[in-house]
This record gives sequence, structure tokens and C-alpha cells, in this order.
Amino acid sequence: MTAPTSSTLPPYATLLGFTRYVDRTGPTKASFVGGLRKQRASKHGFNPHGQFVKALKADVAFHTGGTHLAQVADAVKPRWQPLYRALVPGATAWLHSLGEPTGVDLAQTRDALAMLGDLPVKINPHFGIRHAADGRAEAIRLHFDETPPSEEAALATLHLMARHMDAVLPHAAPVLVDVRRGVAHRMPDGVKPEQVEQWLAGEAAAFRAIWSTAA
Repeated sequence: MTAPTSSTLPPYATLLGFTRYVDRTGPTKASFVGGLRKQRASKHGFNPHGQFVKALKADVAFHTGGTHLAQVADAVKPRWQPLYRALVPGATAWLHSLGEPTGVDLAQTRDALAMLGDLPVKINPHFGIRHAADGRAEAIRLHFDETPPSEEAALATLHLMARHMDAVLPHAAPVLVDVRRGVAHRMPDGVKPEQVEQWLAGEAAAFRAIWSTAA
């Protein structure tokens, strides 16, 4: 059995990749998908936020209210320190918005594979939280970009997480946290899931078509 070559690589997207694609218009969609395809073919990819997420999860798990976040910017390599220093204030503000540190616990989430038509999309929240007072659970996806998430990107993220919540964290609500601004985005009232499905199905079909022509 031979490994897939660049020309036979099947279409695939992560939640981040797909929602960034949805946010683009015109020719930038094609160049973006081509970039994703090349990255997947080369199997190169580095996540600069790994230690940041670990610190945030540690503050939730150990009820330390931001102690780990306060230290993490000095613990990473110098090249990542400006990025981490830009992220820490907003993340700390979001952490404090949850109330008393002892009132929130870390909850285990699992990844899921969504099918949008024939396009597999990996649904991968960063972690979950559970509120001790009422048992409410939330699956948290973090947004690190310098610009806030657009309404379309936020809606796509929240809808796809909600669609697979039985696998991700049963009975939880999806939350997209804009880390730099410390703002939590939740599913807007009045959204019709069937309309969002129809929209995303069209986006996924176009993504697949671009992926095939980018070979």
C-alpha cells in the first residue's frame, strides 16, 4: 500500500482551517486552500500556542486564577514572548470572568470528525470547563488571531462544535473565546441550524473543488 502523494491527497480540513476558509472571499479562497493542501502534503506544521494552552488549562484545573498564565510568557523561547505577552491579559480577563477560581473545573473534551458532504472536518476544542454551582459544561475553542473572529467564522465554529457535542463533551454548550480581547462568543439567539447547514455544505463543496484543482 503506497502513501498518498500530493496529487492523490484526499480533501481534509481542521476546524480552524475550514472556518478561516469560510471567512475569505473570491480568489483568496483558492490560494488559502492551496496553502492548506501543500502544508498537509509536507506534513509540516507548528503550533506556537501549545504552552499557552497548557498554562490556561492549568489555571482552570488547579484553581489558580491566572498564576500559570502570568509565568508562561517568561518560560517560552524569546521569539514567542511578544506573542504570549499579547495574549495573557485577555486570557486572564476571561478567566476572571468565570467567577471564583474554585467555582470552575476542567472538563475533558474529545476530538470528533465532522462530515460536511464529502469533506471531513476535524472538530477539536482546546478544553472544556464545568461550573460547580449548576453543573453546566462548556466546550472551549480559543481564537488567537490579532483580528476578532468575524460573525461568519464564529457562527461556523460554534455550529460545528454544537453539531458534534455528543462526541466532544456531552450536554455542553460551545464557546469561542477571543483570547486577545477576553471575549466569549456563544451561539446567537434565533439562528436556524438548517440554514447554517445549507451554507456550510455549499462552502464545503467549493472547498473540495478547489482542493482537487490545486493538485
